[in-house]
Amino acid sequence: MAHHLNTNKQFMVGNGILAFGVFFIVAIFIYISLRFSRDRKEEEVFPETYTISLTKGFAGDSLSIFINDSLFVNKLITEEPFSFDAARFAEQSALMIVDNLTEKMSLFELNPKGGTISLMKDEDGVKLLAQ
Repeated sequence: MAHHLNTNKQFMVGNGILAFGVFFIVAIFIYISLRFSRDRKEEEVFPETYTISLTKGFAGDSLSIFINDSLFVNKLITEEPFSFDAARFAEQSALMIVDNLTEKMSLFELNPKGGTISLMKDEDGVKLLAQ
């Protein structure tokens, strides 16, 4: 009968060693992930800026103006020309103008070098003026 208890003891010691091994491996992976997250570089800052100018046809319109997924303007345009500046904050940027009444959207890709974007609106929609 003592032999049967000795087998259970060996089984429990084996399970204890395996559990310790699992905890040790998990601790190693946590250490590695924390070390890599600390070594990650900071967010990139872009020096370029965009000047968005609504030159003609926007007076009296309620607009929402987005760059990528960030809302910059959400108001009724009362005077023309209306312009604002926005800093570049991503590798690629897109300008999205939404008419709040009709929910029509106009999308324009922005130059990575920054610059002035002049827009006008006519019966066909919003158009980018040549620079």
